[in-house]
Amino acid sequence: MATTKTSVKTVGILTSGGDAPGLNAAIRALCISGKNNYGMKFIGIRNGYRGLIDGDTFKMDEIDLQPLISQGGSVLGTSRVKPFKNPVPDPNTGLLPLEGIRKTFKDNKLDALVCLGGNGTNTTASLLFEEGYNVIGLPKTIDNDIFGTDETFGFRTAIDVATDGIEAIRTTARSHRRAMVVEIMGHKVGWLGLYSGLAARADVILLPEIPYDIKKIAKYMKAKKSEGQEYFIIACSEGAMDLNEAKLGKKELKKAREAMTHSVGFRVAKEIEAETGIETRTSVLGYLQRGGEPSPYDRILATRIGDAAADFLAEGRFGNLVATKGGEIVATPLSVVAGRVKPVPQDDTLLKTARNLGICFGD
Repeated sequence: MATTKTSVKTVGILTSGGDAPGLNAAIRALCISGKNNYGMKFIGIRNGYRGLIDGDTFKMDEIDLQPLISQGGSVLGTSRVKPFKNPVPDPNTGLLPLEGIRKTFKDNKLDALVCLGGNGTNTTASLLFEEGYNVIGLPKTIDNDIFGTDETFGFRTAIDVATDGIEAIRTTARSHRRAMVVEIMGHKVGWLGLYSGLAARADVILLPEIPYDIKKIAKYMKAKKSEGQEYFIIACSEGAMDLNEAKLGKKELKKAREAMTHSVGFRVAKEIEAETGIETRTSVLGYLQRGGEPSPYDRILATRIGDAAADFLAEGRFGNLVATKGGEIVATPLSVVAGRVKPVPQDDTLLKTARNLGICFGD
């Protein structure tokens, strides 16, 4: 196949942070498009920034790329290592993280690096770009909380899984005439809780962006019960906060959460039962939400982004996130993305729709 000339010949790829559906589809598209259109060679870096520091690499042409479009997880493996956070020499090599990274670039003759991940991954990518490395970021997370892009691959699949999970738990709630608190992933933002809660007809949705008042939730549920409603579904983001927690600083909140013996969903269930007298149970969907095969939507989104990343590399558009805006692929500077999250705004149209339908947010 004909190729277009570019100075970028050899590219490293890594995935970092939590796994998410669509990672492998994006890797596949990047490697195939980069090779076919630009003659690029790709080096896989195992286990995120840990592998970049240690030089744990392999040639991507050693694996069959075609099946990756439908496979979940990451063929490269991942970790949460952050090379710029509390850097110490490696006990085996004696090299500092940045020295190890420099060696990996030199040993593999890398012209550029593509980092697939969420907020932390792309913040590190931005710092590497500031250090003089040719870096491009790709937006992966089921939380959909990366600033500067409309969508992240993995989000739509997680909505499907969370929605199916809530609907499955509904049958138990109905059978036992209980309230069921379903804990949804989302420490800092509530996009996943909002979308899946609305899709699964939750009565109450609790999000990190909207501190809840348990008494208002109880009042809402008691009123519904008096009207004849026999069971309730509460979609609760794992980062949901009550009014008192919302007043705490970041460090204080972290300390308070670490002191909790159970996750927020269990606390909310206990509070609801105490305030309403309604038997209440909790179900935590957990890692189911980011495991398994990507949905067709996420396969296509990840493929589009991976393909566009090859163009970014060839054109030398480094220091950018391959983002989406209004359905189009755009470049968002990593410096804009770094250290930020994209919360659900109070005027979000879907939030307004949920309120119009009578869903309680605890405020």
